Amino acid sequence: HKYVGIVSSLNHPYEALLQKAAEKAEYAKQKGFEAMLKAHVNHWANIWIHSDIKIEGDVAAQQGIRFNIFHLNQTYTGDDERLNIGPKGFTGEKYGGTTYWDTEAYCIPFFIATAPTSVTRNLLVYRYKHLQKAIENAQKLGFTNGAALYPMVTINGEECHNEWEITFEEIHRNGAIAFAIFNYIRHTEDYAYLEEYGLEVLIGIARFWAQRVNWSVEKKKFVILGVTGPNEYENNVNNNWYTNKMAVWCMKYAAESVERVKNSNPARYKEIIDKTNFDAASETAEWKNIVDNMYFPYNEELQVFMQQDGYMDKLQLTASDIPLAERPINQHWSWDRILRSCFIKQADTLQGIYVFEDEYDTETIRRHFNFYEPRTVHESSLSPCVHTILAARIAKLDKAYEMYLRTSRLDLDDYNREVHEGLHITSMAGTWMSIVEGFGGKRVQNGNLLVNPIIPVQWNSYSFRIRFKESDMEIRVTQKEVSISSHSDKTIELYVYSEKVVVKPGESKVVALKPDYYA
Repeated sequence: HKYVGIVSSLNHPYEALLQKAAEKAEYAKQKGFEAMLKAHVNHWANIWIHSDIKIEGDVAAQQGIRFNIFHLNQTYTGDDERLNIGPKGFTGEKYGGTTYWDTEAYCIPFFIATAPTSVTRNLLVYRYKHLQKAIENAQKLGFTNGAALYPMVTINGEECHNEWEITFEEIHRNGAIAFAIFNYIRHTEDYAYLEEYGLEVLIGIARFWAQRVNWSVEKKKFVILGVTGPNEYENNVNNNWYTNKMAVWCMKYAAESVERVKNSNPARYKEIIDKTNFDAASETAEWKNIVDNMYFPYNEELQVFMQQDGYMDKLQLTASDIPLAERPINQHWSWDRILRSCFIKQADTLQGIYVFEDEYDTETIRRHFNFYEPRTVHESSLSPCVHTILAARIAKLDKAYEMYLRTSRLDLDDYNREVHEGLHITSMAGTWMSIVEGFGGKRVQNGNLLVNPIIPVQWNSYSFRIRFKESDMEIRVTQKEVSISSHSDKTIELYVYSEKVVVKPGESKVVALKPDYYA
């Protein structure tokens, strides 16, 4: 056998690299091939125990999800807080291995539920360590007083993107980073993270939003002008609903977090106040005023939040009106034509409906889905998973299954004709979300874990394993029942179809499937 040692200047002085590489190779030689192979097999076996999803009765669906789970786990281990997840991982050079908001919006839900807490924590610490660079990025655009704008694309915290409509305008990314802190804490109850790192990030982000809005005399509301939402087939729009919604949520959560840390750790709170020169009374009052008076575009006739001001001025068509020979449109149409069209690259308003689902009843979610999904061309790899989850939520099981196959087999079947550029690593986490949050109905509300499973007719059963707080459990769904098995040493409490279920260590509970729960 040949043994190779690989080291990096990230971890060792340049002049010591050759020696360190030789030491690595010698260590491997002394350990021996069989021992190293066994350790490798055992390590991967443990990963699969916690992250595998099993689907019975549908080979294509099973192949798709396992292909994606494998690539997620081989791309990011969570051992080093200096590293993050590139959209292509190590499979292609497009995007340069840099970090996008994809990590917070799509990858963190996967790692929160399948990996040790330290893995997700390190992803959040990565952003904390770039906070000063985010403040510098905002300063370059004229923001002051510690306002932070995280980069759209980065390696070391500096903005690496070179398109103004993305770099300066796609500012909703700040919201994804703030929401990831909230999402992590509600899954882990690691409030120490909020005290140690998170609050500083939230203050910087809230300060950015407070300066980015302006008062509209005409509307008598605060507005946010000149942005690009998640739908990158629109640029330089006013009052993108998702962006405005995220801005309001960030300021509310930042204010709540200020109070929590003030009460839970007064000494650390004072350190943060001094370090950030934070005037709690006046700044939180300003945030509240903006939150209470933000403008959100809304169409009264349709009873639908508008993606942005003027969206209904566009010629209203659906994706089915586009000839197949012209799909994907980003490979056949000019940008002028795309930007003037009503077509949506990926979930935008629906991204907000997904994130803030708790605020809307089923009929509201259904109304928005039925308006926006037909206008969506799904030409971003991040699009199908959100639509899978929402379609499942409104009992459109056929559409959910269609979208699931699209997200899970995006690269295997090369839907967007671009797999030669590399795999879509970050969107692969969306495949996991499609099953666990979509068909499995996993939610966290008021500190409680909820599951409301449904199952496609094409499947005999499916199962997944998740961590929540200090619990470890497996959910298995058949065409007749739902079983919850405990792998914890503590009693598990969760809600299944709104009914409380208690599972003791090592035991299982079974409830009847309710396929019409959402219908």
